[in-house]
Amino acid sequence: MFMRTRGKMHGEEQAMNHKRHHSTTKTSNASAPKKKAIFLAAIAVSRFRSALAAAVTRHQVRPPRVFGTLYGRRRGHLHLSFQLEAQMQPAALLELQTPTNELVREMATSGLMRIALECDRGGAGRLMDEPMWRVYCNGLRCGYAVRRECRPEDWKVLRAVEPVSVGAGVLPAGAAGCGEEGDEVMYMRAMFERVVGSGDSEAFYMMSPDGHAGPELCVYLLRV
Repeated sequence: MFMRTRGKMHGEEQAMNHKRHHSTTKTSNASAPKKKAIFLAAIAVSRFRSALAAAVTRHQVRPPRVFGTLYGRRRGHLHLSFQLEAQMQPAALLELQTPTNELVREMATSGLMRIALECDRGGAGRLMDEPMWRVYCNGLRCGYAVRRECRPEDWKVLRAVEPVSVGAGVLPAGAAGCGEEGDEVMYMRAMFERVVGSGDSEAFYMMSPDGHAGPELCVYLLRV
């Protein structure tokens, strides 16, 4: 009888040990997903803090500003110039196939202009140095644009409008050597914020004088 009781106690002890082991294993298995979730949450918080810090840094650093000038003879083609300083030679000068009077008419009708210049991917140099572009004005295809050096007649126009920080107007035919007899030069000049997205994308946003109204003119350069 003693042996039977001892055997019974030994069996009950084994059952209890097995139950405790099973409970510990179950608790360990249940805590694994919880630990993984905590670890992933910590990574997410870390990434969020890094992104927030980068966003604050970008907000504090103001984009560089350049002088942008659209000009062209009334019955000629449009030119687009970007200058780092008003007295400097253009960092980029593009001649568009778009007639000047068509652009003026479009801006008068819509009140805004979005000019997108696209070139083929493959160039490794500065985006502004690309020689040939496809032109879109407010989403409509408007032929091509070519990059070229600033000629004396271009420089005369830029020197004539140099005192203008923001504005549009007409240079009389022959004024400061601009245009030909009976052919006025129309222009629009403003400060632009230059935003570099990557080596294949840049944007120029015209700044409003009062700092409140949205930009009336935006120029996008894209390698596609």
